[in-house]
Amino acid sequence: MAADDHPTIQAIPIGLDANGTRTEFDSMGRIEVPADRYYGAQTARSLIHFSIGDDRMPKPLYHAYGVVKKACALVHRAEGRLPGWKADAIIQAADEAITGRLDDHFPLYVWQTGSGTQSNMNVNEVLSNRAIQLLGGTLGSQQPVGPNDDVNMGQSSNDTFPTAMHVAAVEEIDGRLLPKLDALAGAIEAKAAAWMDVVKIGRTHLEDATPLTVGQEWSGYAAQIRACMEAIAESRRGLYELAVGGTAVGTGLNAPKGFSVNVAAEIARLTGKPFVTAPNKFMAQGSLDAMVRAHAALAGLAVALMKIANDMRWLASGPRCGLGELKLPDNEPGSSIMPGKVNPTQCEAIVMIAIQVLGDNSAVGFAGSQGNFELNTMRPIIVNAFLHSARILGDGCEKFRLHSVEGTELNETRIASLVGNSLMLVTALSPLIGYQKAAHIAESANADGSTLREAALKSGFVDAATFDRVVDARSMVGDGVGGA
Repeated sequence: MAADDHPTIQAIPIGLDANGTRTEFDSMGRIEVPADRYYGAQTARSLIHFSIGDDRMPKPLYHAYGVVKKACALVHRAEGRLPGWKADAIIQAADEAITGRLDDHFPLYVWQTGSGTQSNMNVNEVLSNRAIQLLGGTLGSQQPVGPNDDVNMGQSSNDTFPTAMHVAAVEEIDGRLLPKLDALAGAIEAKAAAWMDVVKIGRTHLEDATPLTVGQEWSGYAAQIRACMEAIAESRRGLYELAVGGTAVGTGLNAPKGFSVNVAAEIARLTGKPFVTAPNKFMAQGSLDAMVRAHAALAGLAVALMKIANDMRWLASGPRCGLGELKLPDNEPGSSIMPGKVNPTQCEAIVMIAIQVLGDNSAVGFAGSQGNFELNTMRPIIVNAFLHSARILGDGCEKFRLHSVEGTELNETRIASLVGNSLMLVTALSPLIGYQKAAHIAESANADGSTLREAALKSGFVDAATFDRVVDARSMVGDGVGGA
């Protein structure tokens, strides 16, 4: 079929009902590819040379790549560089990639060329062959839609891959992570409000401290999550800047005038996100700093979640020989040998997720430091780590909320008992009798096992009426969550 025959798009379902192989070609020659796949020669070569482990390029990257290719085709069509019939076929194929309907045709491994060239060509080949199919042509012919000349027109892997990275990262943050964090923070805030009047003993250095309320303690957890949400949201600012239009080294060679601005605007329109062209393409392509900063925000969330999950599992330790202040939901049996044992499994999962994300952060930071001259060639590991971290954080927070936080209850009898036995209530006496005398009262009580009240009266530093008036846990917790 000649390119000027003006074929029309046909209603051909996705899929290739074929066995064996077909011959595809690239600049290095011909190679056989599976006949039931849309990809071509460069994808096939990558599968031979980089079949390393089981780590495949994350599918959300390819969905984002579909957005990038669609935006480029729309701009080329509007400006007359692609005829409408050809651009429309590419756009339909890109829409199928965006919705995940072509996922089976993106098989490449993470461990490939560091620029992501093979994944870019994987997309180009799949969209080219799918467009050829829609137009009634012969797969593998690269006519009437070529992977390089048409799907990749005005583009390079060096500018489109980081663009797809940014689009995928923002979509994952907005579509999964932030909504699930908001729900978790809301659930914690509801618990904090319900428990604001329940006085408990505080702990610092793992030792008894002055009282606070359970609600105050949990308000701190909620505030941690909200602060992390703000940091993650702010980190998107760098991700909104797109490299597309810089082509090979940032100069824009072979890209039409205004292409970078117009494609970024089209991506913004398609996604509803405020994407713009990167003001400096040399930074956008020579570094991956925006991804490094955004992942650092994910690492900050991991730190906060680890603190919250560890607090909860320690406070729930027991049920009879631990702290025992919290009662977590009984989700599943906890032991194959100890009947009736139930473990804080959701908390443990969150801790493991946090450990993984912190490990990913080390990899992302190290990879981000490896930019050389006009290109950082550590892109696959960074996008894989980022999307993995965002995914497990989002999913983990959802399960943590549903199966732990929302069902957590208080053991108020235990809480009251611990408050009553605390020696640090003596702090309320310091303004009245001085720090040293108050310390001697606490030391005496601890030495002979007496109550704080008994030790105080025995010391002669304070009478019973004064002690009962001053040493009142309820009056020691402050007002709300703001401190003194």
